[in-house]
Amino acid sequence: MYLSNIKLWNFRKYGEIGNTFDLAKPNLDLNFTKGLNVLIGENDSGKTAIIDAIKLVLKTHSYDYIKVEDKDFFESSSRFRIELEFSNLTDDEAKNFTEWLGWKGTGADAQTFLKLNYDVTRNDKKINPSDVKAGADSEGYLLTAEAKEYLKTTYLRPLRDAENELVSKRNSRLSQILLGDPVFKNKNQNHELVQMFEGLNTNLKKYFKGEEISFFNKDGRPTTAIYEDGRAIKDKIDGYIKDFYNEGIFTEFSVSSTELKSILEKFSLFLESQRNVGLGTLNRLFMAAELLHLHKEDWHGLRLGLIEELEAHLHPQAQMQVIEALQRQTNIQLILSTHSPNLASKVKLENLILCHNKNAFPLGKEYTKLEPDNYKYLEKFLDTTKSNLFFAKGVILVEGWAEEILIPSFAKAMGIDLTAKGISVVNIGNVGFKHYENIFLRQIPPHMSIPVVVITDSDIRTYHKDSLKKIPSKKLKRKTSFKLIFIKNKSRQNILYFPAPEWTLEYCLFKSSKLSNKFKNHAKAIHSRTPWDTNFELELAKKLINKKLDKTEISYRIAYDLDDEMKKDESERTLNLHEADSTDSIYYLIEAIRYVTNN
Repeated sequence: MYLSNIKLWNFRKYGEIGNTFDLAKPNLDLNFTKGLNVLIGENDSGKTAIIDAIKLVLKTHSYDYIKVEDKDFFESSSRFRIELEFSNLTDDEAKNFTEWLGWKGTGADAQTFLKLNYDVTRNDKKINPSDVKAGADSEGYLLTAEAKEYLKTTYLRPLRDAENELVSKRNSRLSQILLGDPVFKNKNQNHELVQMFEGLNTNLKKYFKGEEISFFNKDGRPTTAIYEDGRAIKDKIDGYIKDFYNEGIFTEFSVSSTELKSILEKFSLFLESQRNVGLGTLNRLFMAAELLHLHKEDWHGLRLGLIEELEAHLHPQAQMQVIEALQRQTNIQLILSTHSPNLASKVKLENLILCHNKNAFPLGKEYTKLEPDNYKYLEKFLDTTKSNLFFAKGVILVEGWAEEILIPSFAKAMGIDLTAKGISVVNIGNVGFKHYENIFLRQIPPHMSIPVVVITDSDIRTYHKDSLKKIPSKKLKRKTSFKLIFIKNKSRQNILYFPAPEWTLEYCLFKSSKLSNKFKNHAKAIHSRTPWDTNFELELAKKLINKKLDKTEISYRIAYDLDDEMKKDESERTLNLHEADSTDSIYYLIEAIRYVTNN
């Protein structure tokens, strides 16, 4: 069985102001996959709320103290509801929930499912008692304590103290994991460890009585010994006892408990030959122990692990190792949250769930506009740097280094800080924008509201490639108009295309009333042997046609100029890009930045 769906009404940020409570219209309706599910998105996008909702209903194997709080209600609402649905129950699993099961489909295609609901209300800031119910209808019936045990989840909190979980102590997590394994479960007095500790107890008593003890020495040979120092300590204490009590009262040393639970609570887990290891190593060791628990044999309940901020204490390479290992796990379900582009770049797109603006969007093929070749392409080229797009409030897709370097400085000169706005500029290195934009396009509503812009060259040459003769303005204008319309018509849903109205970005800079002089000066300085003064436009055309223009260096220098300009007092600035009008050839960049920043 696995958790296939969660629905939320008025839980945390998943709610709507003024909306009536309608069971037919949940504020979040999210499907999960059988195996790995990774929740990604900007801060405060609702990742933790989803995980907390699950453990609020199911509770955890580690007996975390979990209760409903006022912060769980959306703003001033007086009611929230969580529904969880489980699918693919085996016969052994289904028998634990017989009276609460529902059916989907008919005949041979009929499948059982289990639906839980947790409906909580409050009055005058007092939260009313409530309990988890289950059943095919919206009301359901109370679950028994035994049934709830089969639905508990394994939970690893963010910034977890792995060392504290692995050392010996009362009710340690390590002892709970071991007690749940078939090797130890229900074997309290019959287990070999109990016999070992009873043998230790017998020898301990003999040690303090000065009696002969049989044991194996360091060479592995059987031997015997009598320890007078142990008896000396006991005799001293017995002397005091004799003064405190009547004759015939003596002391006895023994191991505090020989119950299996107490024995396992004395265990600690370390890596062989390694001590004083770092938090990252301990974190991986703790996760390995929890995987033992999730994979325990003869368990006919839920095998679900919830891990917040998987990257906690792990360096980038370790993060990738861990996520690759988790993707190989079978027969268990994992729901993770992460802020790490490293992890996002390594996880298959089908396993990602993008959280944004009070919604969550699975990126599987049944939800997005991604085609099979898109998935193959992105699996190869969606690296750590490009994966920043999953955590952004807005995305600017560009085709090269020149745009990636220039646009952040260009935005600052408009008075907009893209970093502060949470905007990612993603250089895809070519014009294959469709692979990336399809990530944000949905098959059916709700659509994503993350603003995405595609900034691309129109690639309409002003000069003929072979003759280097200038194209007549009337013909060029008509051709440009059709091309720009064609490119802009690629805009869909939340994605808008902003093509350069001139040949390329560089040609637009050359034509711009705001930046033309800076472009010319830097082009002349970088390509000092070019006869620019003869006919600058023609020489620029030659370099663009022959791909000899150092676009990256020119963009870098202009960006530096813009940054330097913004360091001046406002009264001393001579360049204010926000004042550029629609006739300027760089205005398409201004429009794109304003759209993606909601400015």
